[in-house]
Amino acid sequence: MKSKLGMIHNGDCIEGMNALPQGCVDLVFADPPFNIGYKYDVYEDRMAAEDYLKWSHDWMTAVHQALKPDGTFWLAIGDDFAAELKIEAQKIGFHCRSWVIWYYTFGVNCKYKFTRSHTHLFHFVKDREQFTFRSDDLKNRVPSARMLVYNDKRGNPKGRLPDDTWIIPPEMDQTFTLRPQDLDECYQPNESDWYFPRVAGTFKERAGFHGCQMPEQLLGRIVRTCSEENEIVLDPFSGSASTLVVAKKLKRQVVGFELSEEYAKAGTVRLAEAIPGDELTGAPEPTMSAPKTWQKRSTGHAKSKRVKSNNIAPESLSEQISTLIDQGILTAYADCGSSSLADFVQDEALTNRFVAVCQELGIPGSADILVQRLKDVIDRLPAEQQRFEFAAT
Repeated sequence: MKSKLGMIHNGDCIEGMNALPQGCVDLVFADPPFNIGYKYDVYEDRMAAEDYLKWSHDWMTAVHQALKPDGTFWLAIGDDFAAELKIEAQKIGFHCRSWVIWYYTFGVNCKYKFTRSHTHLFHFVKDREQFTFRSDDLKNRVPSARMLVYNDKRGNPKGRLPDDTWIIPPEMDQTFTLRPQDLDECYQPNESDWYFPRVAGTFKERAGFHGCQMPEQLLGRIVRTCSEENEIVLDPFSGSASTLVVAKKLKRQVVGFELSEEYAKAGTVRLAEAIPGDELTGAPEPTMSAPKTWQKRSTGHAKSKRVKSNNIAPESLSEQISTLIDQGILTAYADCGSSSLADFVQDEALTNRFVAVCQELGIPGSADILVQRLKDVIDRLPAEQQRFEFAAT
């Protein structure tokens, strides 16, 4: 197995997985073709339904064989065959722990039906009782409504697990909105829908050589929760190599299969560039970073105006809240007495103090989220203000 690790193998995933030692993999994430006619370079994504289901049964059987007895299998699939593949997976011997909905923005616009804006994420395990689910890791938890909304002392200070509908959005303050991210009280991180924007063609995260690319933050949630460091993560449909890149950044061992020679080569280059310990691309808390619809197109000029001083005249309640959070973030940073952001980030004692002050001010979020927001706030300040004369603060 060691000779297979750290590589994307160009070839059929069924043959590849069947050639692995049985029970050698800890986590599999699969984003297979949806059988909807998508144009791949070497694969025809338009089988007869019975052929597609037979092929799906075969590759999921290979997944089951490759997984350890306590292994975990995540399947991303569209509406057309979601129910059928869930049943097939259960016939093979998988047990469904969660049926997550990933809601995204930038769905392909449709003329004669509602625009599709979600994907199904099935969380399967081989053993009902024995499997990895790192629910106590603070990076896998979110603040609870008890803490954020009601100031209820019964709330767990460690937060809670996200619900099973996942989202990542921009925002707007109107009664009716076209995008859920525009609603201040919808798609919270502790709900069952996960919101993450699709990796659109203009996004910096886009690898560029593959049309279907999962957001790194979504994959990170799965890899962090369902595997340990140094365990083996497998992707049978490597594609843009995002699963493997994320797993490598999170210090897991990886192995992938890809039918397309072109995708395999490009993915191998991308995987080689990933370094264990690197931060994942994208906002870990998108509702705190994405622009609102009413702000329209974001420009450098708009960004420079957003945080000029402590005397900002926001245009809405949500903007006021955002501004107050930014000011609180800067206040917490000033309280740490550090004049160098680089030194501050490297000093664990200072960052712990920073997080503690943020919590005293009622600003939610993990250390990673709060430090990233601090960096974003400083980035938006004019150059002459980025030196921060905190003595007068």
